Amino acid sequence: MTDIRMPGRSGLDLLRRVHDTRPQLPVIVMTAHSDLGSAVSAYEGGAFEYLPKPFDIDQAVALVRRAARVHPPVAAPGVADAPIPELLGTAPAMQQVFRGIGRLSRSSVTVLITGESGTGKELVARALHEHSPRAGKPFVALNTAAIPGELLESELFGHERGAFTGADARRHGRFEQADGGTLFLDEIGDMSTP
Repeated sequence: MTDIRMPGRSGLDLLRRVHDTRPQLPVIVMTAHSDLGSAVSAYEGGAFEYLPKPFDIDQAVALVRRAARVHPPVAAPGVADAPIPELLGTAPAMQQVFRGIGRLSRSSVTVLITGESGTGKELVARALHEHSPRAGKPFVALNTAAIPGELLESELFGHERGAFTGADARRHGRFEQADGGTLFLDEIGDMSTP
């Protein structure tokens, strides 16, 4: 276990050194100064888990026991660490979001982000994008509820000139616009179908 902020040494630097010399050794990173950048940096550095302070001692002991039994996956190198000041929080729910972003940003799986309107789903999607290997590629957001059902296919996949009335020019769809980046489909639960 290491703290992120220690006198004379950064816990993230220590994490990197441990990971370079003993990559199978699980490291738990803890901090009282929790933010998305720290959480993502910890996971990118190969942390087994990110533990915000103050924490329940029983939770910490259970986490250490789990770390002793499990070998963590090796983090992907070269993932940019861009701070996202819009996402800050010390509440347990936010810490859970930060850990999820840290884990998911290293993978290429499709992610479903759920929540009430105005809870920051697009901010989470942007944070996932910015902390992923796709960060240098486009982030394309589309409010699917604002697109009429009969135009949704054309919006997503594009169309050729003359494909339908009003198609005066070739248009790239949102999938093609994202091209190796991230396509965020907002309000999919409210989109209209043809």
